[in-house]
This record gives sequence, structure tokens and C-alpha cells, in this order.
Amino acid sequence: QPLEGPAFIEAIKKLCGKAVISYADAGVSIDAGNELVEVIKPACKSTIRPGCDADLGGFGGLFDLAAAGFDTANTVLIGATDGVGTKLRIAQATKKHDFVGIDLVAMCVNDLIVAGGEPLFFLDYYATGKLEVDEAAAVVKGIAEGCRQAGCGLIGGETAEMPSMYAPGDYDLAGFSVGAVDRNRILPNGVGVGDVLLGLSSSGIHSNGFSLVRKLIEKEKLSFESACPWDSGSPSIADSLLTPTKIYVKCCLPLLKNNLLNGMAHITGGGLLENLPRSLPKGVVAEITGHPPLPSVFKWMQQTSGLDDDEMLRTFNCGIGMVLIVKQDKVDEAKKLLQEAGEEVFDLGKLVDGSGDQVIMKSKLT
Repeated sequence: QPLEGPAFIEAIKKLCGKAVISYADAGVSIDAGNELVEVIKPACKSTIRPGCDADLGGFGGLFDLAAAGFDTANTVLIGATDGVGTKLRIAQATKKHDFVGIDLVAMCVNDLIVAGGEPLFFLDYYATGKLEVDEAAAVVKGIAEGCRQAGCGLIGGETAEMPSMYAPGDYDLAGFSVGAVDRNRILPNGVGVGDVLLGLSSSGIHSNGFSLVRKLIEKEKLSFESACPWDSGSPSIADSLLTPTKIYVKCCLPLLKNNLLNGMAHITGGGLLENLPRSLPKGVVAEITGHPPLPSVFKWMQQTSGLDDDEMLRTFNCGIGMVLIVKQDKVDEAKKLLQEAGEEVFDLGKLVDGSGDQVIMKSKLT
């Protein structure tokens, strides 16, 4: 019979055992992982700083506090972790992966400095369904760039290839950073009535609110490749939205070292209205009298969404990415150092006695 031959062969296979099924057959390429490590080694090495050598390949990254100049008996470590959120959807849809790594670092190290500390090292977690080496390398090179901007070493990370966990082309990121601060200079400290609020400009939307941003683009029947309605100088909507989150470490460290700050607030999810109170004591209210005009991207978001000022200030940074709390007699010195670092500084308002809501807007968004 015609089918007897194949049936006989199949019976022999069953008798002799299964064919070999490798890890690669299951969708995980060890070779691709090894290739990625080799590709990113120079980028990681470029983040070397006192205390670490940024070598890859060990089971854990090492950092020497004493070599970095810290008095270990009086040093407190600070940890921060974060992700990039659905901003990644734009990078994945447009295959523009170069800047999301900077976002990842920024979201972590900007939180660290709010406690008064200096970022020391960073680790990343990259998870995907199928590892594309060039794509992952672009992301990690962005992480290394963020680490260089923050002055911290990229001492390790994890790449997880997990078939069926992610759709083709999808990946997710998480970042972990550790910093250090003298136990006597942890912020906030000494925040009180009469203190002045200085605002540092954001570079754009940063890494919060993108679920709403993407919804509004869909509502307006635009695509990420469309001409940008709020910035004629940008090649596309995606190019504008993928502007990386500003890293405030190098402009703020001189103020911390000169003991000019009593508190800080990183304006992320929840905006000004929910992040600034995290650095204020009870009975103290932030009176905002000088919020700068909305940058064009936020004007478009407000007009398109119909959000009132309060919801805008709870959703987006609205042009202010970091708030500094400064004693009145130190404002001029603080401004001078910030302007020397190239920062645009806004006089947001001051702290007053009060109860209830801890941020009071005395001026409208314009």
C-alpha cells in the first residue's frame, strides 16, 4: 500500500524516541543574546565612573562607594525604579528606538536627585517575545547615553526573550538606579513658609500621559508619521513625541553640593498638583503665581482633549519638569548656577501657610 512506507518510518521514530527540540526551536536564541552582549559592551564601557568599571558578563555589577569618594559610615543609599510606559508604542510603531533608553534612565535618576543624592549606577531589564539584536542594541545604546548624561555607570542588565508573552515587535523596559547621599543632607529638609519655588523647563511630554496622547492622535485621525500639528519644524508627530525626557542631574548637583536646596519635586505622572505636595510638610501650601505659558505641544493637547487646567496639571508636566524649593536668600545663587548650566528657570511662586489642597494655582494656563 502507498502509505505503508511513511507509516513504518513514523513507527520507527516513535520507537526510537522523539527528535531533538532545542531552545531555539522553542523561540529563544542563546546566540542572539550573546551577540547582543558583544554589540553593547562598548556602550556600557563608555559609562565608566569612579566606583565602577561597567564591565559586563558577571553575575552581578559591583560598585565601590569609597572609590567614588563617599564616607561609607555616613552615606545613605537611594533606590529608584521606573519604566517608559506607552511611549514605547510610538517607538515600536515607527521603529525609532534610539531615545527611549534615555527616557528610562531619566525617569529613575530624576527621582533619585529629589532625595538629594547623586546617581551612582544603573541596571536595565529588556523583555521581548523575539530578540532583534539591532533593535535591542539601539535601546541599550540610548540607556548608555542617558547614563553618561546622569554620570552613572551602566553596570548590568537582563535581556529576557519570552515567546508568546509579547506580540511580534513588542518589548518592555524597566530601569533600576541607585544613588547616595550624606545622611545629614537628605531632602526634603527644612522646607517652610516663605520658601521660593523655581521651575525648570521640560523637554516636552517626557514619559507620562502617552495613553491619552495616543488616544488624541487617533481621535484626530492622524498617524505617528503625520506632519506635526504643534511643531512645523518637526519631521513628524513621532519625532516630536519621542523627544527624550530631560535629565536634571548635572544641572542640579552643583546646587545640592552647595547646600542651596531644601526640597525638589520631579513632575511626572500626576503632574504638578500631585507631585509637589510629596515634598511639602503639613500646613504648608504651594502658591503658584508664575506658571509659564504652555509649550505648543501641551496647548494642542488641551485644545484637542478639552481638559480644564486642573486635569492638564494632573496629567502632564505642562512645561515644568522639575521644581526646586529654595530659601529666599539663596535664590540668586541658585539661579546663577542653573543658568550657567544652560537651564531656563521660572519663578513659579512661594510657600505659604494653609490647609487642604497643597497646590493652589493663582494663574491660568495660557
